[in-house]
Amino acid sequence: MNAMRTRKIVKIDEEKCDGCGVCMPSCAEGAIRVIDGKARLLAENLCDGLGNCLGECPRGAITIEERPAEAFDEAAVEMHIAAEQAVDVDSAIGAEGHGCGAPQAGGFGGCPGMRSRQLSPARTSAGVPGKASPSRLGQWPVQLSLVPTSGAIWQDADVLIAADCVGFAMGDFHERLLAGKTLVIACPKFDDVQPYVARLTEIFARNAVRSVTIAHMEVPCCNGIVRVVREALAASGRIDIGVTDITVGVDGAICDISTN
Repeated sequence: MNAMRTRKIVKIDEEKCDGCGVCMPSCAEGAIRVIDGKARLLAENLCDGLGNCLGECPRGAITIEERPAEAFDEAAVEMHIAAEQAVDVDSAIGAEGHGCGAPQAGGFGGCPGMRSRQLSPARTSAGVPGKASPSRLGQWPVQLSLVPTSGAIWQDADVLIAADCVGFAMGDFHERLLAGKTLVIACPKFDDVQPYVARLTEIFARNAVRSVTIAHMEVPCCNGIVRVVREALAASGRIDIGVTDITVGVDGAICDISTN
């Protein structure tokens, strides 16, 4: 073990961290990983203390502190990155055949959600050639920046707010999640989310929305859609609206459902 010495090192405030994971790609050493819904420093000797991850945190949960810590170890970093890159994706998917909770590659050079994964689509004989499954879409448009902020679609409505990729990952999206709901979609990674917060705040404040279901992918950057909805609900004062949070794996399986 490296000798302890006083130096600068990353500090993560778990109270502020919402596990969005946007700090991970900026850490070239792969020293940060989202574990149990929180960003965590994997090892002191992997952190160089330069703070490249600071500006990426939308919650201000990452700071630099000066304290006794293991010395930064470049050799350990090289071994860590090599080990992460060597992880076989198929084995990471897990015994139940889906990627829910699979470890993210901290040494991956981009967003964890962009890591290439080859999936095996389920085969079924239920479909009838030439006969399409019925759509459960109840309104148009569906993009959050385009939907009206008032009107019949919101009255006594159960609203589904889905990250863009969910509908492509889930083969039964229409039947399982969409049926009977007003749909809005958005991308929490590539879009400017602050206008989304403002738009949802207006929708919640002006209409008799009954419930909200949030559907997002398991990749850390997709958790941003949850933060957008929570901020909008708080700003609108609609603490009476029930929220269901659904996490979807990259193979389309539902990983987790929580309700409050």
